[in-house]
Amino acid sequence: MALTTARTGLTPQQWDSKFFMEYVRENRFKRYMGTDENSIIQTKEDLTTKPGNKVTFASVSKLAGTGVTGNTTLEGSEEELDSRSMAVTVAPLRHAVAVTNWDEQKSSIELRDTAKMALKLWSMEKMKNDVVAALGSINGVAYGTASAAQRNTWAVDNVDRVLFGKLKSNYSATHATAVANIDNTDDKLTPEAVSLMKRIAMTASPAIKPIRLNEDEEWFVLFANSRAFRDFSLNSTVTQANRDARTRGMDNPLFTGGSLVWDGVIVREIPEIAILSSVGAGSIDVGPVYMCGAQAIGVAYAQRTKTTTQVADYGFRNGVGVQEIRGIEKLIFGSGAGDTDDLKDHGIVTGFFAAVADA
Repeated sequence: MALTTARTGLTPQQWDSKFFMEYVRENRFKRYMGTDENSIIQTKEDLTTKPGNKVTFASVSKLAGTGVTGNTTLEGSEEELDSRSMAVTVAPLRHAVAVTNWDEQKSSIELRDTAKMALKLWSMEKMKNDVVAALGSINGVAYGTASAAQRNTWAVDNVDRVLFGKLKSNYSATHATAVANIDNTDDKLTPEAVSLMKRIAMTASPAIKPIRLNEDEEWFVLFANSRAFRDFSLNSTVTQANRDARTRGMDNPLFTGGSLVWDGVIVREIPEIAILSSVGAGSIDVGPVYMCGAQAIGVAYAQRTKTTTQVADYGFRNGVGVQEIRGIEKLIFGSGAGDTDDLKDHGIVTGFFAAVADA
């Protein structure tokens, strides 16, 4: 018996009206952003109401003089107020999706609504990645593209706010040599290393200011790559200490469910922090971590994110887009004679630790 079969071209295709977006983490740095000087990521919107392409962030050093007492004449004993500045340049960031009426007719999902969601996720991921890039930058240059000379200059200027492994003695003015001193036995991220980074922050010159909460609580936040966070979280001392800290930390606005706490430092995993492959002792992988205090990163806005639409080709093609005008940079200030001499990372202690892959 002959059976009649349907031709491929005549067979209707049924598509699920639901769709799955590729997973994108929300901006994990959002809770650390604010407009005042007590924020890890300080935002300024100076250009949203006036023209310009740069926003200036300022730093004023504390007074170190002793002043005068009794009848001693003050005139002539004044102290210079040392202030430094850094300009963050803004630029437009845009992306869009175009959809034709015919594509929408054929699709069972709302393509324009889907495009809006995809663009929102793109914008969030872009912000997060730009912050990560700023954390690891070398005087405004991306770490991966910085030359050996640029890294060496950075290591020399930031000698008081950098740690290679568990010991300060691992330091070398030659950046590659210092990183090569890190080994997998002793130089993992441990609670002792976190405490050392905190002491480095407090004794740096100028000192790195902790975040102040509830009037008298002082905190730092350490952003760690996934492998360093793994080693830290599996440390028995940390495991014991965080049995109660997780409950206590719920009242801390800097604390999240994935955070760990040690010695006044909140340790937060940031998977997007890149690993440096085969640069440590015995060619092991090394991963950077960043202990941040106030004004570590500057975000300058000339225009907040907004959606845009476009209709073209006699109304047949519809475009959906997002645009913003902003800049994100690590805040660095000169420690020499001028604003650009002997640049130091203002609010960050950078650590490099063993980051060997899972077996």
